[in-house]
Amino acid sequence: MSPLGDRATALGFAEAEGPGRSTPDPVGADAAAGHGRPAQVADGADPVGPSGTGDRSVVGRLVKAPRSGEDGGRAPRVAGGGGLRVGWGSAPGVAGFRAPGPVAPGSRRSGGRGLGLLAGTQLLVVMDTAIINVALPSVGDDLGSGSAGLSWVANAFLITFGGLLLLGGRAADLLGHRRVFIGGLGVLGVASAVGGAAGTVEVLVGARAVQGAGAALAAAAAFALLLNLFPDGPGRHRALGVFAAMGGLGGVLGTVLGGVLTDLLGWRSTLWLNVIGALVLAVLALRLLDGDTRGAERGFDIGGALTATAGLGLVAYGLVGAGEAGWTSARTLGAFAGGLVSLVAFAVLEKRIAGPLVPPAVLRRPTLRLANCLSALAQMALFPMFFLVSLYLQSVLDQSPLHGGLGLLPLSLVVVATAPRTGRLIDRLGLRATMSLGFTLLFLGMLWLALALAAEGTFVSTVLAPSLVLGVALPLVMVTTNVAATADAAPGETGLASGLVNTSQQFGSVLGLALLVAVATVRTDALGATGAADETAGFKAALLVGAVFAASAALLSFRLRLPAPVSALPHQDRVGGAPE
Repeated sequence: MSPLGDRATALGFAEAEGPGRSTPDPVGADAAAGHGRPAQVADGADPVGPSGTGDRSVVGRLVKAPRSGEDGGRAPRVAGGGGLRVGWGSAPGVAGFRAPGPVAPGSRRSGGRGLGLLAGTQLLVVMDTAIINVALPSVGDDLGSGSAGLSWVANAFLITFGGLLLLGGRAADLLGHRRVFIGGLGVLGVASAVGGAAGTVEVLVGARAVQGAGAALAAAAAFALLLNLFPDGPGRHRALGVFAAMGGLGGVLGTVLGGVLTDLLGWRSTLWLNVIGALVLAVLALRLLDGDTRGAERGFDIGGALTATAGLGLVAYGLVGAGEAGWTSARTLGAFAGGLVSLVAFAVLEKRIAGPLVPPAVLRRPTLRLANCLSALAQMALFPMFFLVSLYLQSVLDQSPLHGGLGLLPLSLVVVATAPRTGRLIDRLGLRATMSLGFTLLFLGMLWLALALAAEGTFVSTVLAPSLVLGVALPLVMVTTNVAATADAAPGETGLASGLVNTSQQFGSVLGLALLVAVATVRTDALGATGAADETAGFKAALLVGAVFAASAALLSFRLRLPAPVSALPHQDRVGGAPE
């Protein structure tokens, strides 16, 4: 195997910039049940309208309610519903949510704290997937493991994370968003503590697998909480920009902290950092988030949950292990076959039961399907780029792991600067135009980077300038695809919508990394794998393939058509008063 293949195996796979999404507040019984799609509107039209309801939505519906007498006369609760308790009630005709009421004093501040909590969760999850990669050589020295065992320290997390995102999102809808969120953080923290005390690599791999399960529950619930806290409009676009910024920052911060903590305190400190972070976030969640957020629907699709988790987990297992075992090995083909059979069984079950995990009608929505496809394509280009650039800086330019991570810092700073402004760009240009601009910049940045790499180059001459273009593209692509992927989700579908888009992004990351590493390895081996020039040629070939993914997404983005939110009709029943 080429040096690239060895490095890829040793470092394993990590999680991509993750969650960040959107949903309007559909009204009427049909919208709640997922029946009937709203009418189309021209791209770029403000779905909230000139009244600015989207901006007011920052008051949130998931932060704890003001005390009695502070709500300005809210509408009464709906019997039997799991209402949300801050100054807003349910969408008319949707059980468990109150009709819009007066804004509670201080709610904007509470909404900001809620966003800070959820963005902090995104930062922790993304940072955790990057931080362990830097520590893997020290783990091998301490626990006496080779590269094959070390690769599964990273891969075990990825398999359970990717396999459980969909289940985690739906569980949040049915069991309560705060309950699943805090439970996921608890599982993540306990598993991190076990991993930090592990005496063998087998125990560490098991702990990492449980970590991935906890991260899937927390990430899916956090994104669903964000969707409910910020209904569709400018407020949500800004919140998604914050999420995108945390994703970009988390990857680099994890790489830098991994090097610093491993050098100063040892590799175990990278896991204990998770324990502290999960504990802090769980305590804040108990104070800030409403505990009564279950939807009116009851019952759980056990068969769907088992077949979907098995199918996604087996596909992830096949992808992350293909580089080690080979794409045509019995292990890889067996995993793919088992995953396919499980997913087919899942599809059959979902059509035959009354309360499916993923209602087939949801998957028939064209906007949702296209947006999830675009989310996957974005990660197929973006995530491998981070990995390949880090390897290029270390293996070709002979930089240390710490300096290799710092080389991505300018890109991350551009992401942090651009992401909060993405909402304004969407308001000005429209969602489709902003998305197409993002994918075009992604294509140009990938192409420029591929053509600029040189064996005798420097960071400034090869990586810096194209990475800045990619830093602008990343939040534009992430925010717009997340907005589109959740644009027609009903209030009771927010967890499902977040699970779907997270799963699309996660598997886009896994598939893209597996394919691009394979391309780079094949190209390097074909040239003899004798030096830096051969490795550079492999990196260039892989990045060119990533540019093709970005170009395909740019073309597909022109097909995007958003559904319009439906306004309440005068004849519909409203909770707590007459129609507005």
